[in-house]
Amino acid sequence: MRIKELCLEDQPRERIKSKGMFSLSNAELMAVILQKGCKNYNVMELSNHLISKYDFEKLANCTIYELMHIKGIGEAKAMQILAIFELFKRFNRKKRKITTQIRVPKDVFDYFVDDLKDKKKEFFYVLLLDSKNNIIRHKLISIGTLNENVIHPREVFKSAMKCSANAVILVHNHPSGDVEPSPEDLEVTERFKEIGKLVGIKVLDHVIIGRDYFRSIL
Repeated sequence: MRIKELCLEDQPRERIKSKGMFSLSNAELMAVILQKGCKNYNVMELSNHLISKYDFEKLANCTIYELMHIKGIGEAKAMQILAIFELFKRFNRKKRKITTQIRVPKDVFDYFVDDLKDKKKEFFYVLLLDSKNNIIRHKLISIGTLNENVIHPREVFKSAMKCSANAVILVHNHPSGDVEPSPEDLEVTERFKEIGKLVGIKVLDHVIIGRDYFRSIL
């Protein structure tokens, strides 16, 4: 049934006003976010399809292009879905008082764990820091295992120079959950350390993120 065909008091937006957000099902909340359906599905049908076929964990870890491969999800709807999950991640970080100054490797783990713990591929990031180890920004460099993707130093240090970063921390996840560094992890770390010395940007650490654990290589 289309939302417009429901009695006014039963429509999701009206129930939010009269009873609060908690009165809506997951699919109804998704319908409020998406606002409109698509050619073959009204918004409630599309929302029910998303919730029943893809759990929240899968949706939260999709890229925009993966979401756009779902029937009925175009670019705009994919962005709406990802924006909601990104807001949740940021709220969760703030609630847990995640620091934006890196003092110990666990600070790196806390900063990245919500994004990386459930990924099915390896994501390689660089964390850019100022002279007091405050986070300037983080940048995704590569997706794929380190022995399959070439992690080019130019991409890392170009970003660091552009932001006038004083130091960087390399970060990637192990989808298996095993945080022991591979030979490739160690090789990449040493190579970046040496290049960092040449360009005057310190490589402070390389942190491997698992689901519940982390490992500092340096």
